[in-house]
Amino acid sequence: MAHLHETDTGFLPSVLPIFPLAGAILLPRAELPLNIFEPRYLAMTRAALESHRLIGMVQPAEERGDSPQPRIYPVGCAGRIAHHEATKDGRILMTLVGVQRFRIAQELDVITPFRQVRADFDAFAGDVLEPGAVAEDARTLMVERLKRFLAVHNLQAAWDTIAAAPDDTLVSALCMICPFTPAERQALLEAPTLAARLDALSLLFEFASDPGGDAANPARH
Repeated sequence: MAHLHETDTGFLPSVLPIFPLAGAILLPRAELPLNIFEPRYLAMTRAALESHRLIGMVQPAEERGDSPQPRIYPVGCAGRIAHHEATKDGRILMTLVGVQRFRIAQELDVITPFRQVRADFDAFAGDVLEPGAVAEDARTLMVERLKRFLAVHNLQAAWDTIAAAPDDTLVSALCMICPFTPAERQALLEAPTLAARLDALSLLFEFASDPGGDAANPARH
């Protein structure tokens, strides 16, 4: 029987189903829409809906190639299914809301078609606390670098929305939607604090303002 880990947001199971997805991260309090169509992940989603409604989002640490179970990064984020909808063609559209990051203590031998891990949440207990604000000058610098980054890549932004967004909401959204590499996204996920994540994001915008940089393409899951 799986043990439960108590947090300010409720109880988190020690065993989580995981969804390895390259180029996609989930952060605490952020929302991630997903289009589920592979049979194993449909089974994962149904199992989560019938129990704790939690799924661990992780990234593969290598290109999938011929391996059915690629290596995965050791840190992910547990997300709660906040909304789901079955489509006529058998897919499930759902939205995960980030709850708390975890470190993979062990990958389990299972008979389910989806992978499961023993999750250690202890190192990220601060995720359930209000993140607070970041230094105003750090946010200003990040936004200036974001403007240059978007101009180089011919991308647009809703600047009124950006100006009004709380620090945590803005940083999480940019980390999740901007065209960074999986390794860069993982570094953002693992940043210990909101301030550290903002600083890392700001540097990525600065480095990625090279006109030769590539933008990631959205993909179905």
